[in-house]
Amino acid sequence: MGSRDLRFSIWVVFGLCLVCVSVGFDPVDKYYINCGSSSDVTVGNTIYVSDKSASKFLSTPQDILANGNLNSIPRSEESQLYRTARIFTGPSKYTFSITQNGRHWIRLHFYPFVYQNYDMRSASFSVFSQTTALVTDFSPKNVTVKEFSVNITSGDLVITFSPSSNSFAYINAMEVVSVPDSLIVDDASLFNPSGAFNGLVNQALETVARVNMGGPYVSLENDTLGRTWVSDRSFLLQSNLATNVSKILAVKYPAGGPTSDTAPPSVYGTCTKMDSGSDPNSNFNVTWAFSVDPGFQYLIRLHFCDIVSTAANQLVFNVYIDSFLVAQDLELSTKTNGQLATAYYMDFVTTSFDKSNLTLSIGPSRQSGYPDALLNGLEIMKMNNSRGSLAGASILPTFPGSKKKLGVIVGVSVGVPLVLVIVGILLFMHRRRKQERLRHSRAWIPISTNGGTTMGSKYSTGTTVTIASNLSYRIPFIAVQEATNNFDESWVIGIGGFGKVYKGILNDATKVAVKRGNPQSQQGLSEFRTEIEMLSQFRHRHLVSLIGYCDEKNEMILVYEYMENGTLKSHLYGSNLPNLSWKQRLEICIGSARGLHYLHTGDAKAVIHRDVKSANILLDENLMAKVADFGLSKTGPELDQTHVSTAVKVCLSTAKSKFMEWLLNHPLLLGMMMMVSIEVRSSQH
Repeated sequence: MGSRDLRFSIWVVFGLCLVCVSVGFDPVDKYYINCGSSSDVTVGNTIYVSDKSASKFLSTPQDILANGNLNSIPRSEESQLYRTARIFTGPSKYTFSITQNGRHWIRLHFYPFVYQNYDMRSASFSVFSQTTALVTDFSPKNVTVKEFSVNITSGDLVITFSPSSNSFAYINAMEVVSVPDSLIVDDASLFNPSGAFNGLVNQALETVARVNMGGPYVSLENDTLGRTWVSDRSFLLQSNLATNVSKILAVKYPAGGPTSDTAPPSVYGTCTKMDSGSDPNSNFNVTWAFSVDPGFQYLIRLHFCDIVSTAANQLVFNVYIDSFLVAQDLELSTKTNGQLATAYYMDFVTTSFDKSNLTLSIGPSRQSGYPDALLNGLEIMKMNNSRGSLAGASILPTFPGSKKKLGVIVGVSVGVPLVLVIVGILLFMHRRRKQERLRHSRAWIPISTNGGTTMGSKYSTGTTVTIASNLSYRIPFIAVQEATNNFDESWVIGIGGFGKVYKGILNDATKVAVKRGNPQSQQGLSEFRTEIEMLSQFRHRHLVSLIGYCDEKNEMILVYEYMENGTLKSHLYGSNLPNLSWKQRLEICIGSARGLHYLHTGDAKAVIHRDVKSANILLDENLMAKVADFGLSKTGPELDQTHVSTAVKVCLSTAKSKFMEWLLNHPLLLGMMMMVSIEVRSSQH
């Protein structure tokens, strides 16, 4: 057989391997839409149905189907998807029936072109699922594929396109496809600090990078899950330090381990490795750099397959993420039962990034007889934050069914002033007539706009709260439900005038205290508003931090940092907790005083708490005191003003609070509080 025939045979076998790979997973739910088109198109083995066939999934105020200039469309396997687009001039939604709960891909394809009066290069819009802000104020400038994976627990998947003010939205193609349950599991490691990460299966993810190290571009046709893998050459910082190896036919998948769904043989069968040459003293790292969005955690999946070694225990190396050593003295054959060329991967979760770049490095280990290191593939996925967003500070819209409520979405997403005017007039007209009848119901109805939040109730006249700067604190109701195990009564850790307080765990493993307003309570709207206004503008180690709030579904919910040791009151009275030592009491008192002092002096206008008592001083795991419950607080005078009376809710003169009684019996502690400038004045002052 000649060399030409041999090469041909190799490519035939390689092609057969790729065909076998591409028919692995058969998704239960699979929607592929060629948006804006009147005909189906086929890409690889996938048929994208026409916009006409998919119209049953869509609710939109206007049908605008756009055709692009064929000469402007980039040449690629997927180019047919970018010849047409659907344009949205108002909030529009696709509703997909989900047969099997679990993780699903959402892939959105964009390519801007000019159609009549619509220049898609200038379009700006947001895209949401029910629980997650996918993108906000998004403006694609060239061919862009945004890939997300979300965990759907019940019902339909609703994807909403919401144009920014004075703009429009568009989409060229869309995919909603089931993902194998085994693809994302709770088996990731944290680093800096190290530990296990739990809750990964519930995270919404966005693909930031999917890279085939040492190999070429892998198209969606050659991946069982329709993914694409790009070459790593453009990410290498010093390509002269690296070399490539390819042994695709040698790849093996272990029983009970990674499969071709994890990554295809064309990824595991190629690698980028150290180019040590013949120098046994080589000592350098091969490094890749990637752009990321600050303020998020990231799931980093590293794919390994030792296609370099000729025997077990030859290759030992280190792996670094952002200069942190995450895998020391890694020897792959120990992970694959002594087998070479066997697929293996590792998952790591970062802390929240405060910068816009991430680096990954591989380098030699001191345990290795010869300096070498390799990497076969890499995936970087952004994780949703505690507010259910993949797009930074965002408000998740409500998705009602009626046309009347659709106007509220317009107000949320586009900020149309007319909606607010109409709502304000209606509230004013009906307030007096309904006030008496609704006095006992107290069902809160929030109406959100871009300029702030109008928090009204069927009992109140509606009070405008200007909290435009606090929008990033808004948490979806479903996220609060999940955090509290659907408000499990066994998770209740306290009951106050506002309502019950539940222990909760957000999907990023953050422990929280969730205060759920009781509609029958005498406290409510004003306290809810004051708490958000106060805690969103103050940050101090001795003030309880507000993590977020929720005003969906007629609820008023406040979410705080979790304080392990509860209230000071529980340690002083009527509990089986150990007695506080003199030193602990002293530190608690000083800490509380510092928190109050900051309220009095930390801003141009002082803030008067007005409800200082032991039940409102919380203790963390180290018994550090933090002042809580700002619902009765008032903004005081300018700092340079004097002789101003403040109506303190709980004051020394009456000594109603047991905490105050305790202070009066300990003059030394009271004196120390006064030394840090705490003034508690009676209403007669």
